[in-house]
Amino acid sequence: MHAEAIPGVQVDLRELVGLRAQVGRLARLAQRRSADALSGAQQSPFRGRGMEYAESRLYAAGDDVRHIDWRVTARTGRTHTKLFQPERERTTAVVYDRSATMAFGTRGCFKSVQAARLAALTLWLAAQEGNRLAAAGCAAQTELVPPAGGRHGALRALDALVRWQPPRTMQDDGAGAAHVAQALERLQRVLRPGSQIMLLLDPRSVDAQVVSALARLRAHHDLAACLLVDPIEQAAPPPAEYHISDGRSRSRLHLLSQAARQRWVQHFSERHADARAALQRVGVRVALVATDEEPVDALAALLRGGSREQTA
Repeated sequence: MHAEAIPGVQVDLRELVGLRAQVGRLARLAQRRSADALSGAQQSPFRGRGMEYAESRLYAAGDDVRHIDWRVTARTGRTHTKLFQPERERTTAVVYDRSATMAFGTRGCFKSVQAARLAALTLWLAAQEGNRLAAAGCAAQTELVPPAGGRHGALRALDALVRWQPPRTMQDDGAGAAHVAQALERLQRVLRPGSQIMLLLDPRSVDAQVVSALARLRAHHDLAACLLVDPIEQAAPPPAEYHISDGRSRSRLHLLSQAARQRWVQHFSERHADARAALQRVGVRVALVATDEEPVDALAALLRGGSREQTA
């Protein structure tokens, strides 16, 4: 790794470029898809390439009756059939949460690092499928890498992911969800219909404003999300009294009693469940991905179809 990158705490461009070698394994792991997966020949967490409507013309002998355009037929009184053409080049965009809560991790790596790895795998897989690539960084000022194809498009997006990692000393301003909503609004203005969007978010960055923005995007795009969680959010640490700090003040966390530990688990379990359910309600496919999980395996599970809850 680069001398300035701390393994697990920061990710560098060399590591993200190296993940290209894992795309073959990722595709193989994703080959067996569940019955509720979206159809498509390509191994993607999104709808596969197909045929899009071009125009309607008068029905002729031999035309497939399944393609009769009943609306035009009813309007004109003459039977019409739909004509289709291969879908145009698609765009795959990743949305990267840059909030302070992502600069955290107790096992494996920081959430921000795991998110960057998942984003890189998504981009390399999309590049292999011939898609154009885009990226959005969620901050006070949204940074957008516009769609571009090929290796150049991939490297531009990966370089942005490295730059977008939240600094370890960053303070949480509570605006993570607002920044995500802002990035989604900006993406809606630049993406063509039929694009694919992968969200890499902390569960705390999902609120009503984000869900509303996603509902509008879902009408024209395919959406999937990885919610980044840490093992300490899924199981309380050993019974003890912990000294904690947010960088500005110090306090104590009392986790000696069984009741306190149960409240700890319930708090995070409800937060994760609420975020996942909110995304699912607007048609987003969701996976909870822990910081100590192998990213290829985690993404492959989402590719196989359906939403997925990571277990401790």
